[in-house]
Amino acid sequence: MEHPYLFLTSVFGMFGLEGWAASHPHVVYMWLAMAILIFVGWLGGKSISMVPKAAQNVFEVLISGLEEFMVTITGDEGRKSFPLVFTIFLFVLLGNLMGLVPSFFPPTANINTTLALALIAVLWSHVIGVQMHGAKYIKHFLGPVPAMIPLFLPIEIIGHSARVLSLTFRLFGNMAGHELVVVILLTLGGAFLAPLPVMALGSFVALVQAFVFFLLSTMYIAGAIEEAH
Repeated sequence: MEHPYLFLTSVFGMFGLEGWAASHPHVVYMWLAMAILIFVGWLGGKSISMVPKAAQNVFEVLISGLEEFMVTITGDEGRKSFPLVFTIFLFVLLGNLMGLVPSFFPPTANINTTLALALIAVLWSHVIGVQMHGAKYIKHFLGPVPAMIPLFLPIEIIGHSARVLSLTFRLFGNMAGHELVVVILLTLGGAFLAPLPVMALGSFVALVQAFVFFLLSTMYIAGAIEEAH
């Protein structure tokens, strides 16, 4: 899927790196998303006050609401995982929304980005499981009785590997499909009115896909926290 023009590719071209940037747009726009999130986080932390203003109130309600939603699924033990999962949520949301900006490329429309995010989420759930249960965490993979270990162990390994694939391809497929449709409409119908309905729908899809990633990551952490049966 080739874009007719990418803004940051031209910027990198000023330093003789246009070919590399054109071949790796997901990396370039991933860096941009990271820079935006770091700057917004710094700005938000700097502007926090004991007497909150309207914007601070709104963000506090949204963030605390998502945190409590996560805790209702994982229990209070999952609260310490919220910063990581919420950061992934913000990155996925911002990366998705980049596809709505002309001359921008959404990093989540590349399978390398979504695979990296999926690996972080799934591996973190296992880290939490080991922290909670120690060596007993292996019981999650062995089944209820020792005699069933040869059956349950391969099934559990396949199931946990499928979690990575599910997170990877669900996000990649939706965002790459949206990008493809927008590029086709831009090519056939012009740069103004033709893609607007798809872009409006794309903003909804961007939010839904970010929340689905957040929800599935939360459920994986909840499964790691609970006792093995």
